[in-house]
Amino acid sequence: MSASAPITQDVMTLPRKLPEGPINLVGLTRDAMRDALIANGTPEKQAKMRVGQIWQWIYQWGVRDFDAMTNLAKAYRAELAEKFVIEVPEVVTRKVSEDGTRKYLVRIAGGHEVEVVYIPEEGRGTLCVSSQVGCTLTCSFCHTGTQKLVRNLTAGEIIGQVMVARDDLGEWPEIGAPKDETRLLSNIVLMGMGEPLYNFENVRDAMKIAMDAEGIQLSRRRITLSTSGVVPEIHRTAAEIGCQLAVSFHATTDEVRNKLVPINKRWNIEALLDALKAYPKVSNSERITFEYVMLKDVNDSDEDAHRLVKLIEGIPAKINLIPFNEWPGSPYERSSNNRIRAFADIIYKAGYASPIRTPRGEDIMAACGQLKSATERARKSRKQIEAEAGMGG
Repeated sequence: MSASAPITQDVMTLPRKLPEGPINLVGLTRDAMRDALIANGTPEKQAKMRVGQIWQWIYQWGVRDFDAMTNLAKAYRAELAEKFVIEVPEVVTRKVSEDGTRKYLVRIAGGHEVEVVYIPEEGRGTLCVSSQVGCTLTCSFCHTGTQKLVRNLTAGEIIGQVMVARDDLGEWPEIGAPKDETRLLSNIVLMGMGEPLYNFENVRDAMKIAMDAEGIQLSRRRITLSTSGVVPEIHRTAAEIGCQLAVSFHATTDEVRNKLVPINKRWNIEALLDALKAYPKVSNSERITFEYVMLKDVNDSDEDAHRLVKLIEGIPAKINLIPFNEWPGSPYERSSNNRIRAFADIIYKAGYASPIRTPRGEDIMAACGQLKSATERARKSRKQIEAEAGMGG
């Protein structure tokens, strides 16, 4: 298939507005929220101001109840409550690892479930967000990829994951309290379930909400989108989101990458690297992160390291080396620590940062490549899921 062929996926995204019932304001862009308010009776001249007020309540203060929006008239609050809701995904289970990593299983519309992971680190906290229920990519080393794609997440379901984590961390500021610059949730990585660039518009809208200066206020430099290499959407990401970019690279020849990351058969290493060369210039991004999972006797030789250095020549880059996180039935083994260090050393000596990622949350299956929702993992009964969440009677 030619690189210029249109991107098609047999995948649906639930509409923002369901056929009956109130509209969820979470996930609407400012323009979409304005249109919804006008359509439901807000005078056009007031609409922009009302969007600004409601936006701050939802995204700056974390308020979910219209009645608490005290700078709006009481009658207007009652009107809003009739026609709109402020809803985020429901937490089904919450697991905390020995290293402090938190993994949430959240339920979205249609009863589907996705996983969200919060990783606390020295001076920062990173939330790993999902963009699809399941994944189409079938990368052979990834547990998430063994689950079929069910559907795209809406913008509300994506930004809702950030809101759920902030709820759990108690991170919404108190109204009127002095501004606190320390953030428990300081970074977002789109590295959870799914391929973000196969759900571009919803991911873009959700990240614009995260970056909005009157809400959650995360800098675009604190948001990293990880793609397996959907080449036509990489330029759009630079132009329309402008966040940091990470690439699931994992191999230095097309032959090996075709097996590990099958999307390579559509857009090969050469096509991918061509798109990446332009990215930092367009997005003002400092450098691209190349993610490279270390698989014993597959992609971890000195020759691979030297080839990798040659391939990325001319691209401002850092290489994240990821010790393979084994999962039940996985066809690969983790490279030895000595092999990983030797690989990292070659890259470092060529002038690139080559941190070796410390696996986090392995005891709760929250590590990179291990996410797979409980519904699809074991077809658990509702009672079992409720019991795990401490909801069982």
